[in-house]
Amino acid sequence: MKQAIKHAQMFALITLCFTAFSFTTKLGLDSYEIYLNNKLILKQSVNQPLNLRILQLGQAKENDQLRVIYKHCTLEGAGTDRTIVLKDERGNSLKKWTFTNASGSDLSMVIPVNELLQLEKNNARHELSLHYSARELPKGETLALLRLK
Repeated sequence: MKQAIKHAQMFALITLCFTAFSFTTKLGLDSYEIYLNNKLILKQSVNQPLNLRILQLGQAKENDQLRVIYKHCTLEGAGTDRTIVLKDERGNSLKKWTFTNASGSDLSMVIPVNELLQLEKNNARHELSLHYSARELPKGETLALLRLK
């Protein structure tokens, strides 16, 4: 009888551990946040499916700014030699923004919305997406598909 109680307690403990760990965030993943001016509009970990990474900018005005903060898991901060590239659905680079290495607590990379709007206007028949790369992530990461209308 005591043996059965010990097994039941052990099973309950194992079940509790699995349940608790299934709700914790994934460790060791890069993550990023995208703001329109100071309003958070997208927050993702890189393991999220791309169809969840849609950046709605239909209400953006020409004088607005898009701020991207990309945090590398291994650095606990920003990468170096950072770039963001706007690409079409074929992978053609339409515009590349290069950013200085972050110093201090501001990890932001700022893109003027008027540049995105002009590029979207010039490439109206194409699916556009933003891609991040850095020395620590040379292959890059797709941040979001753009929806400007």
